[in-house]
Order: sequence, then C-alpha cells, then structure tokens
Amino acid sequence: MEALSNVPWGLIAPLLVLQFVLAAVAIVDIIRIHETRGPKWFWIVVSLFVNTLGPIAYFLFGRKNQ
Repeated sequence: MEALSNVPWGLIAPLLVLQFVLAAVAIVDIIRIHETRGPKWFWIVVSLFVNTLGPIAYFLFGRKNQ
C-alpha cells in the first residue's frame, strides 16, 4: 500500500478518465452505428483492450463515413 501513496495521482487520474471516456464513447458508437469497416466485435475488443489507442484507431479507421 505504501507504493500507491507515492504515485502522482494528479497526473495519472486525468489520463485514466480520458481512457475511460474514449472507450465508452467508442463502444456506444460501435453499437449504434449501422456499419463499420470490419466486424463490430473486432472494434469492441480493440477499443476495450488497446487502452487509449484502440478507440482512437476506431474513430480514425473503423467508422464508415456516410
């Protein structure tokens, strides 16, 4: 527990919030959108398990422009 008290939470907390918000918005968009480039399950897995870069990759490469 002592190691956790030495962590600079002021720097890490905003990054964790950003990661969570990006993943949540990406998952909601994947579920609501009609078609994606590639299977939807793939983009959901990438968005959940590739941290911050997964949702960014989805928004750049996975969405089909309508």
